[in-house]
Amino acid sequence: MSQSVAILDYGSQYTQLIARRVRELNVYCEIFPWDVNPELLKQFDPAAYILSGGPSSVYETGAPRLLPYILESGLPVLGICYGMQLLGLALGGSVTASENREYGLAEIDCSFSNPLLPCGSQSVWMSHGDQVSAVPSEFEVLARSANTPIAAMGNIQKRIYGVQFHPEVHHTPRGLEILQNFLFNICGLNPNWTAKNIIASAIANIREQVGDQKVISAVSGGVDSSVATVLVHRAIGSQLSAVFVDTGMLRLGEADQVEATLKHNLGIQFSRVNAQEQYFAALKGISDPETKRRIIGAKFIEFFEQEAARAGNPPFLVQGTIYPDVVESSAPDRSKAQKIKSHHNVGGLPEKMNFKLIEPLRYLFKDEVRKIGEALGIPSEMVWRQPFPGPGLAVRCLGEITPERIRCLQQADAIFIAELEREGLINQQPVEGQYRLAQAFVALLPVRSVGVMGDQRTYQETAVLRAVTSEDFMTADWAHLPHALLGKVANRIVNEVSGINRVVYDITSKPPATIEWE
Repeated sequence: MSQSVAILDYGSQYTQLIARRVRELNVYCEIFPWDVNPELLKQFDPAAYILSGGPSSVYETGAPRLLPYILESGLPVLGICYGMQLLGLALGGSVTASENREYGLAEIDCSFSNPLLPCGSQSVWMSHGDQVSAVPSEFEVLARSANTPIAAMGNIQKRIYGVQFHPEVHHTPRGLEILQNFLFNICGLNPNWTAKNIIASAIANIREQVGDQKVISAVSGGVDSSVATVLVHRAIGSQLSAVFVDTGMLRLGEADQVEATLKHNLGIQFSRVNAQEQYFAALKGISDPETKRRIIGAKFIEFFEQEAARAGNPPFLVQGTIYPDVVESSAPDRSKAQKIKSHHNVGGLPEKMNFKLIEPLRYLFKDEVRKIGEALGIPSEMVWRQPFPGPGLAVRCLGEITPERIRCLQQADAIFIAELEREGLINQQPVEGQYRLAQAFVALLPVRSVGVMGDQRTYQETAVLRAVTSEDFMTADWAHLPHALLGKVANRIVNEVSGINRVVYDITSKPPATIEWE
């Protein structure tokens, strides 16, 4: 019997959070567009469906709809927000515009004992303009709020439920418990999506895909490409050769650390390509971030094709693509989301490419990647390093890329990270109850300002400190770092890094910003 959940995406900004929460409960799930070909879902063989929210009204012309096979399957269904309204309309209930729209925190009351919701009053996160005004036949009203008489409904016998609120967000304190009730009490699933099983499944898939052919791995220096490389090496051993292109745009000392870990500690066949001059030449005069990404993606493939020729032209290329990369690049296979930016290993590759891709982490979130890395025996200092963009410091050095500006940025970033590590705030395995940053870095702006040092006028660039907290990297809050710490970092950067005379702190959350600046 299948143990997976299919999440149908109706355009909600929270769809990926639904998947994140289901995975937290050790149940495998995938996101599909609401109008996915039913044959693909049959191949996936889900044990249950979750219908996401969305920005549409069920009565709008051309609005996303509930396709008949979902209900005809007889499988358990949970509709969230717009998903609940779709269920209400499809099964004979009524949906109308709310007299009082609800956005933000609300209190619901559940006095009807049921398998889905805990009884009693509880806080939830609402975000809707329409509501189910009459439940379908054989459905019960499970919960109410002051402005929403039908805040949850259910047909217990047929295992079909709807909630008008969003249990997937942290603002619904008991949301994870509600999803847990659906997955285990209602669907009867087993929590078998664990690091051990993920690795076993990935190894089997890689071996089936590759056979006895050779594979080349694209090692960027980050956590994701390193874990992907080690995972493929675990599957096929000496059939894999890893290529690390030193672009000159990694963090200070990072290139040496990557080589030491993969080549010397883990015994992977490893080649390091010094490509700094070529990258700086290709990026000369380029300021647009998307152009940078396309150039970097093209250079990656160029170098890997050269290395592949030396290795006998392996047909396969390993990449460390993870789920947020796919979502933000609006990859066509699983998302209805708007494209935010291209990623060099998702949207920035040349159309003609001589490799077939192996992307064993493509549908994993960052915390799942780290768990796999630990289980594979990768050193903790690499597994728990903060995320790093594939194009490297090229997209943290705003404006034109030059060797001098990159060196300046490397030094400033190293100071910031060193001070955060000294305070135990980053690059360490989190301990429950202790505050940790999800990501922190320095960006360099092509903005010069007047300063004074040693009674002399300076006219130098501006460094931006960026530090965020996040559970899933789909949303993030700026970190409220101590003023004394920020002051110490700023003082060190201005005094120790030639070329920077001003330091500012970014206090923008995601959304509306992205975590990275470009």
